[in-house]
Amino acid sequence: MSCILQCDDVVGESVVWCERLQELFWVDIVGRRLHSFHPESGTHEVKATVEMPTSIGLREDRGAIVGFQHEVALWDLEDRFETFALIEADQPDNRLNEGCVAPDGSFWVGTMQNNIDARGGPLPISGRRGAIYRIDGAGSVRALTGAEFAITNTFVWLDGQFVTADTMENALYKYDWDGTSGVTGKRDFTPAYPKGLPDGSCVDSEGFIWNCRVLGGGCVVRFAPDGRVDREVPVDCTSPTSCAFGGDDLSTLFVTSSRFGMDESQLAGRHEGGLFALDVGVRGRPANRFRLAKS
Repeated sequence: MSCILQCDDVVGESVVWCERLQELFWVDIVGRRLHSFHPESGTHEVKATVEMPTSIGLREDRGAIVGFQHEVALWDLEDRFETFALIEADQPDNRLNEGCVAPDGSFWVGTMQNNIDARGGPLPISGRRGAIYRIDGAGSVRALTGAEFAITNTFVWLDGQFVTADTMENALYKYDWDGTSGVTGKRDFTPAYPKGLPDGSCVDSEGFIWNCRVLGGGCVVRFAPDGRVDREVPVDCTSPTSCAFGGDDLSTLFVTSSRFGMDESQLAGRHEGGLFALDVGVRGRPANRFRLAKS
């Protein structure tokens, strides 16, 4: 385990590996930054954004798809952003949070009550106001759930199942997934884990889920497809937030982290807000890519 980049993210999130460019991409929500990092060369580029970026996914054509506060935009990896869809634009007290490309090439995003004020400080969350949406390649938006999540997190797909999390509830849930646009049968995926709370996740080549444990968890937990705890891997930070397998053979687990709400004493001697690389003895899977509809 090592911190390979002390990037001082306030809330690093949504890390994804691009095998074509051999680069990582991720967002800093509160810092309003988009990151790209080439581990082999050490090249690190940062792009400031006007709004808070909340998630990022790769596209089948060159570029990315990025969630902001209510807008989902197409990004050319340089300076051009093109609005593609709007989510809950009529609910100004909500914002987007988790976002990930599904195996069918659509982009799924979750919402939540906004917990960040105009200066980047914390706001209280008063209830379950978040839902999950699917955006297809033509920009059509479909609600997959009702407003039933406090903080939407973790979007991963197993064979015939979709697994997601509500951070505030310390809960991972699974649904039956029809392979395209529908989820049904919400139920617990695994009992509440005693360390921290669930944040972002990824799936390895054996179909196991790696879940980052934020807010004091300081670890990533590997869950079997049936929800059984396989093992726990420590990370040298209090709040690991998201993870993705990358590197030449997808054998490195990259982990982002957060220092949101921490004071100087909590930051001292640790790598809060850094990017970590872990050798966990298993390989991952290539990231799904968003497919635009042909015009």
